[in-house]
Amino acid sequence: MQSRWTWMCCALLAVAAAAHAQLPDAKPVPAMQVLPLPYGQASFTWLGREITRYHFSPSLKRPFWYPIRLPGGRSLTRIGHPHDPHGHRHHDSVWVSHMKIDGISFWENDNDQRIVCARVYEYGDSDEAAWMVSENRWMAGDRLVLRELRRCEVRPTGDDHWLMIIDLEFKTPGDNPVTLDQSFFGLIGVRMAKTIGVRDGGGRILNAEGLINEKAVFRQPTRWVDYSGPIAPGEQGDVAAGISLMDHPSNPNFPAKFHVRNDGWMGVCTTGKDAITVEPGKPRHFRYGLWVHPGAPDGEAINAMWKMFSEQPAASLTWK
Repeated sequence: MQSRWTWMCCALLAVAAAAHAQLPDAKPVPAMQVLPLPYGQASFTWLGREITRYHFSPSLKRPFWYPIRLPGGRSLTRIGHPHDPHGHRHHDSVWVSHMKIDGISFWENDNDQRIVCARVYEYGDSDEAAWMVSENRWMAGDRLVLRELRRCEVRPTGDDHWLMIIDLEFKTPGDNPVTLDQSFFGLIGVRMAKTIGVRDGGGRILNAEGLINEKAVFRQPTRWVDYSGPIAPGEQGDVAAGISLMDHPSNPNFPAKFHVRNDGWMGVCTTGKDAITVEPGKPRHFRYGLWVHPGAPDGEAINAMWKMFSEQPAASLTWK
């Protein structure tokens, strides 16, 4: 057996050496990649393992990210409410939407409003990050209500955790202002896996002020909210993981109020304080972060990650 194993190792080394000789100009393969897939999807991979997938087919009600997982692990998010799958079928894992734009709801599924991906501008890969830039059109029937440029970047922050940065830029389609009305629903929402929820799995909601769970955290202004809980059984007890949803200090109405529920839902209420108006010729920019991590970190660890996120250089967005 030993001699056979030695022979196989030698053979593999010989193959690798031969490949190097035949490809003297070969460039390193990026650790982070975004891979376009059929049916309007893009897979974000880290060392060849998918950590999230972006769904943006024009046939969808709105684009979303699913799954959201640690390398090789289960998804920390789900599609729909575990106890009301029909009434909350608009809860698409991680998604961008808003309850009222000039009085028009883009939040629910029971209307003809849609957020449609019009085109992809760019896919990018490197050892440090993978990213994707696309243009979305917020449509009410055949009427264009709002134009949006979206950049999603995924970068590792350690051996087993990573950060997703979502940049949004809104632009009016014509010469009239567009208002994101005051609402506690939008711009970004996260539906956690059932077992992570406080109600179903005994998970934990924590905000930057140290407040815990729905009663204390609900609609309170804060820099970030973390939702952590059990995600898989393990030999030494259930394995825990979670997501820290982060508001950026450059956003209007920072720090935003957060809408959270013990049933596994959290969202940044960007317009929870006041409405936000997009003026013609003056695009409005928003930035959010999601830190995907193992375990249930304490506030100090999450604050350190929020600080790193808040100091990241601004993304460059160029309309085409």
